[in-house]
Amino acid sequence: MHAITISEPGGPEALVWAEVPDPEPGPREVVVDVRASAVNRADLLQRQGHYPPPPGAPAYPGLECSGVISEIGSDVTDWAVGQEVCALLAGGGYAERVAVPSGQLLPVPVGVDLVDAAALPEVACTVWSNMVQLAELRSGETLLVHGGGSGIGTFAIQLGAALDATVLVTARAAKHDRLRELGAAHAIDYPEQDFVEEVRRFTDGRGADVILDIMGAGYLARNVAALATGGRLAVIGLQGGRKAELDLGALMTKRATITATTLRSRPVAEKATIAWGVRDEVWPLVEAGRIRPIVERRLPMTAAAEAHRLVEGDHFGKIVLTTP
Repeated sequence: MHAITISEPGGPEALVWAEVPDPEPGPREVVVDVRASAVNRADLLQRQGHYPPPPGAPAYPGLECSGVISEIGSDVTDWAVGQEVCALLAGGGYAERVAVPSGQLLPVPVGVDLVDAAALPEVACTVWSNMVQLAELRSGETLLVHGGGSGIGTFAIQLGAALDATVLVTARAAKHDRLRELGAAHAIDYPEQDFVEEVRRFTDGRGADVILDIMGAGYLARNVAALATGGRLAVIGLQGGRKAELDLGALMTKRATITATTLRSRPVAEKATIAWGVRDEVWPLVEAGRIRPIVERRLPMTAAAEAHRLVEGDHFGKIVLTTP
């Protein structure tokens, strides 16, 4: 088979379509003939040499895919050859075939195109596990989503709105109309506006009950300031740095909590639990049309370098790579 390999850490030109060994399924794995994979920022970090795959994972980028099951392991009883699926991966999605633990498979939601389904597993599992499972977002609460135009952001807005939360979002002004169409009640132009002041103004001084943050250190103090009493800050990215000073007094005064997670390195059993939760709680919303994959462009897998350049720039939603 062929896969996108990384010749050496570097820019998009380091991504090379090359012949590699075919995957073999373990007893509790299936092999998926990949129809499409979606690009995530973790793939860019891996290409740059900053985010190696966990032990045992394929060396190729790609944290999610869609396709058709072509082989099943000896202990797999709940999936069959020929089924169309999408999957959460530890790596290897930028390939013609990939071996996947069976617990990380998801059926393609009814009404979703097989290619577009590749844009769902990583964002759905990340957003649901942090925003709902950990931060316990509830109906009637206020949610602040940073990076609203990203794959994570566009999914989080839709899920928050589907759960009857009031969704606030930070993004450049050019994206605001599209974000409101997805369910955002108020969009904040973060280069020009102070999101803390905007959150307080929109909530009559109360603050956000839940904040989903991709920035990390650069936003930590302001995120705490923007939280409501009893608020929950869920950190899922470090685009603004790893280290910052935290005013514990401010956190204690608000009786607030901070969680910080990654998904890729979690044990297989934990990922399976998250995938099952997404299947039970999120897929019905997708099939009802309340959430949809936001795919800005489809490119052939051999154009992975171009896809990475798009994600490094100013894109909206997800970029999907399709196999030849």
